[in-house]
Amino acid sequence: MKVQYNKHETLSAYLLLSPVMVGFLVFGLLPIIASLLLSFTKWDLFSAPQWIGITNFVEIFRDKLVWLSLWNTIFFVLLNVPLGGVIIPLTLAILVNQKIKGVNFFRTIYFLPAITLSVSAGFVWSWMYNPEFGIINYIFSLLHLPAQRWLLSPKIALISLIIVNIWKWAGYNMIIFLAALKGIPNNYYEAARIDGANSWQIFKKITLPMLLPTIFFVVVISVIGSFQFFDLVYIMTQGGPGDATMVYNLYIYQNAFKFSRMGYAAALAWVLFVLIFFITLTQMKLSKERISYEY
Repeated sequence: MKVQYNKHETLSAYLLLSPVMVGFLVFGLLPIIASLLLSFTKWDLFSAPQWIGITNFVEIFRDKLVWLSLWNTIFFVLLNVPLGGVIIPLTLAILVNQKIKGVNFFRTIYFLPAITLSVSAGFVWSWMYNPEFGIINYIFSLLHLPAQRWLLSPKIALISLIIVNIWKWAGYNMIIFLAALKGIPNNYYEAARIDGANSWQIFKKITLPMLLPTIFFVVVISVIGSFQFFDLVYIMTQGGPGDATMVYNLYIYQNAFKFSRMGYAAALAWVLFVLIFFITLTQMKLSKERISYEY
């Protein structure tokens, strides 16, 4: 059956969509095109941009700090995504999915860091990490453990930031997993218990396979978010000590607003976009072979 639309309905639809379309054009598409053009220029924010072709992209491959920041970012991704994206949030979701008294309180407590401002979290954790009067080293002293220079040691500064990031976002991912757990049909569990399956077998054969689409979604958004990590490292370490916590996004920011190299910063941003795009595309292709979206 054909659905016919009159001109009045079509015009009304375009009028209703026009604010969104204009907003996307002005604040989305045009800035993207402008940043791409800017990546082929030399611009210091004050003088007129100078067209230099692919010079910025050639310099990227010669810049040692690019490779260092990229390695620090990849290290961050490799630790943050499995722990803060999947393992800890999934464990918390399973725990708060139990029918116990006061479970809503724990759900709220675990989720609170996700709505805490990064600035506030960064300052509080910086105080907690303080090697002289921070509460973490005080707890270590009570346990007869050696004090650590958390944000001042090149060996553990980045790991310290990963801990803070996991604390902040684990509750957010927990809510996603909790919603997925609630969506698993209960009759599957009842049938498994009738067959004599224990808790581990139920988790392995029912819960985990049913959660694979959700795990894939969380991994994808966690990888993208981890590659764009910026706020906490900017607040807590500024890339130090030395360049131990210099992540890629912070290096983009420094080139743009500290060194006034907007063209080079735009080129760095496009390299990051291409990297994330191909990683996400690879994840999508792998998921088609291994993940089923049907119960």
